[in-house]
This record gives sequence, C-alpha cells and structure tokens, in this order.
Amino acid sequence: MSTDRFVRSARAEDVEAVVGVQVAAWAAVYGDRLPAGALAEMTGAEARERFAAQWRAAVEHPPSSRHRVLVATEERAVAGFAAVAPAGDPDLWPGTDAEILALHVLPDRARRGHGSRLLNAVVDHLVDDGFRTAVVWVAESDDPLRPFLEATGWRADGARRELDLGRPLPMVRLHAAIAG
Repeated sequence: MSTDRFVRSARAEDVEAVVGVQVAAWAAVYGDRLPAGALAEMTGAEARERFAAQWRAAVEHPPSSRHRVLVATEERAVAGFAAVAPAGDPDLWPGTDAEILALHVLPDRARRGHGSRLLNAVVDHLVDDGFRTAVVWVAESDDPLRPFLEATGWRADGARRELDLGRPLPMVRLHAAIAG
C-alpha cells in the first residue's frame, strides 16, 4: 500500500483529472437514477469541456480567498477532490457558514482514506478562514457521502431541495459545527 498520499491545493494541471473524478463519481452515484441518455450527456465531451472550464476558473481565478479547490493524491495522481466556498443558501450567513460544493473520490480509489484526508483538510482550511459551520447537500438516499459524513458527526438540518437530473432527485442538507 502506498504511503504517497497527500492533500494539497489544486493546480491548473489538475483540472482534467478533477473532471475525470467528478464524472466517474457522478456516474457511480447517480448513474442508475438518470433517465436513458442523461448519463451519456452528462459525461460526454461537451459536458467535460464545460466542467473543465468551470474548474479551471475555480482553480486559477477563485471569486475570493475563501473559495478553495483541494485534491487528494496517490502516487502523485489525483484520486479525489473537494471544493468549498462561503455558503450561498439564503438562510445561511456567508461570513461564518461555509459550503462543501463537492467532495468526490474516484470509485476505484474509495476506502483508502482519501475522503477522510480531504474532509480533514477542508475543515482545517475553513476554520483558518474564520468559518464556524459547514454544510453540504447530499442525495436523500443511496449517496455514499451521506453515511460517511454522518459517521463523523454531520447531521441533517431540515433543509431540503430537489436536483433535476431529468427526474427529481431529493436532496438534504447536512451541517456540522467546525469551530466554537
């Protein structure tokens, strides 16, 4: 087992790998919930180009110093990533509330500690940036991120929404106090 596993800030040269992680993770988590053809569209070349442009902007020109993209590496290759920002939900205050916008690990690299390392690094950065609470949206059921976060103390806060993936996907918001 490799000991060359780190979490660091994402760089421009990581963008294509971040897109690869995102697409693979989405396919694994949401693939069977999508209508026919939606997964192909979501993972096709046009979508990958759009995702790459978005991640490149997030890495190279973040909207603020409190927006971050982190990558987990194994053998110097990107195995997962996380993105965080001040919370955008209207019932939260972006001065002290942060949101994990993404936390994904390649399905074939799952259960190797990458998610835990990413989560710990995310929380460390958020606390350093003055945040006191963090939130994340997860699928209400069958989302591997939910039990992972709940095992570390995150809890549903009552907020709900639906993600339109061609058919509605119920989502719940989890939260955690990260600083006193």
